[in-house]
Amino acid sequence: MENKRMNFIFFFPDEMRAESLACYGHPVVKTPNFNRLAEEGVCFEQCYTQHTVCSPSRCSLMTGWYPHVSGHRTLWHLLRPHEPSLFRYLKKAGYQIKWYGKNDLYSPEYLKEILGEELNSLEEHHARFTAENPFHEDEAPFYSFLYEPKSRDEDSTETASSVHRATRFLRSKEAKEKPFLIFLPTEMPHPPYAAPQSYHNMYKEDEISKLRPANLSRKPIFYKLIREYRRLDKMPERLLQKIQAVYLGMISYVDREFGQLMEVLHQSGLADQTTVIVSSDHGDWAGDFGLVEKWPSGMDDTLIRVPLIIRSPGNSAGHVVKEQVELFDIMATILDLAGIQSEHTHFARSLVTQLHGAAGDPQRAVFAEGGYDPHELHCFEGYPPRLEQLRRPSTHMYFPKLQQQQEIPKSVCRSTMIRTLEYKLVRRTADVNELYDLRKDPFEIDNVYFNPSYAEIRSKLESRLLDWYIHTADTVPLDENPRGFPHPHRT
Repeated sequence: MENKRMNFIFFFPDEMRAESLACYGHPVVKTPNFNRLAEEGVCFEQCYTQHTVCSPSRCSLMTGWYPHVSGHRTLWHLLRPHEPSLFRYLKKAGYQIKWYGKNDLYSPEYLKEILGEELNSLEEHHARFTAENPFHEDEAPFYSFLYEPKSRDEDSTETASSVHRATRFLRSKEAKEKPFLIFLPTEMPHPPYAAPQSYHNMYKEDEISKLRPANLSRKPIFYKLIREYRRLDKMPERLLQKIQAVYLGMISYVDREFGQLMEVLHQSGLADQTTVIVSSDHGDWAGDFGLVEKWPSGMDDTLIRVPLIIRSPGNSAGHVVKEQVELFDIMATILDLAGIQSEHTHFARSLVTQLHGAAGDPQRAVFAEGGYDPHELHCFEGYPPRLEQLRRPSTHMYFPKLQQQQEIPKSVCRSTMIRTLEYKLVRRTADVNELYDLRKDPFEIDNVYFNPSYAEIRSKLESRLLDWYIHTADTVPLDENPRGFPHPHRT
């Protein structure tokens, strides 16, 4: 029986920021396959994640909820079976869910519901590529995540293995029997900064444009503390440029693997009934601001702006949407394209009209949040019961982050962002608030929060932020009720 319903391929590299792709304007990096997808599909220039850490971002993506709606603000609080999700909707509608890559999304019991017998295969694959990320003080003076090249073998990485498994499915009879969604949440370009050798050294430090400066005034305290705890404040500028050069090489490597996936999709004969989506959970500093990796309450565009490219049968090829959208809009868009009605209240918007050439909403604000309160000891990285699970915590690459959050918890305080096309406001509970005039300062160098000339703008944004919190504070279930009122989505 031939598959006639819309299929989906969701390619979701971890920690890939938008500005580091050629189709988003990067002057050096080579991403020909992402470029081709943008030319054939629709490129959303301004897509923003709801959180800068893997798990909370993915929970928002799957539910259409902001992190605060159901407490998804940590690495540990994954989706539970009582919560809705995109993949459950698709599975109930008869879709095959093919998952190749990491989890960071579903609790064990929920993941078993989604994957069934294929769960063991996913867990075995992940265990094969999981490393402890040790740090050896006698080999390098910085906790920088800058590693040696992985190997000369370009097919030996987790990303290559996941793509290979996806292409094997596309070549199978199974792919033509029922509609499918292939989910590829690959590891790269997540740190450590290391790629197969030819990609690791693909770009030179001299090719990297000037990085965003470190040691800026009027910035939150974590900028300084991360540099101190990781010893990045002793790191020469050239090594920070090397980090970004390797990060770009990792992205070019991911682009290579994506190209192989697209080649097999076309060979399979399924391309004309398959929507392809490329995005990421969040970005990476990659040397900018003198920093590496990300931070749970960081709100820079390097962290919150992610690529979103969608090619769908019949779309307006080469269309560019310049207005802001949010990462979790992917959920509403997939449901719309699949003809599936959601049965829970959410805040995501379908982007199907934009796929056919419409502009976005220029008045739309986007939101992100993160961080922890002092009473939430179980939320912090470095929480002692978890720290005990590490065999040698002080030699672990993440040890400085764990230590900093435990010793100076205000450096990861609760934080919330509102961003319009013109301004970005970040409110923090125990650290410096931020306001940027994005028209004059797109790289967020000059914090004007306390500048009197921006007082009216700051007040309007804070009021709008409060309204947003009120409107999204919770959701009332749409299930049947004992009074017998009809379901609002079934009238």
